[in-house]
Amino acid sequence: MIARIVAELGPWNWFILGLLLLGLEIVAPGTVFLWFGVAAILVGTLALFTDLPWQVYLGLFLALSLVSLILGRRLMARLQTESGDPDLNKRGSRYIGREFVLAAPLQQGEGRLSIDDTVWRITGPDLPAGTHVRVERIDGARLVVAESATTKA
Repeated sequence: MIARIVAELGPWNWFILGLLLLGLEIVAPGTVFLWFGVAAILVGTLALFTDLPWQVYLGLFLALSLVSLILGRRLMARLQTESGDPDLNKRGSRYIGREFVLAAPLQQGEGRLSIDDTVWRITGPDLPAGTHVRVERIDGARLVVAESATTKA
């Protein structure tokens, strides 16, 4: 029964396959099925105007799928721009290099530093309250600080 339907539809099978693959791209995004769907539609367009054996169409579909996948990936990589805040989920990274004043002393290598509306756990050398510190790096959820040059001078 399915073979009879496929035979009756002829070149339209490729359009149906292309639309199914494009629909699958919506359900499982990743820009993979998109290129296979485009290849199927191109083969269907060719099949409307030519009468070739099905093996040729299948080979053409495989070749077009591979070419469109490679070219599409390159195009998408070239067009992809980083938008928004790349450090959105790494909040502490935006403080690296900035200087702050300790409200409480840094004792035994640990302390707390209030920045904006957040209290950060910090590590670094023992320093008294009122010392200017510079954030050097992030260590997990802690900021690693060092005495800034403005305090030393």
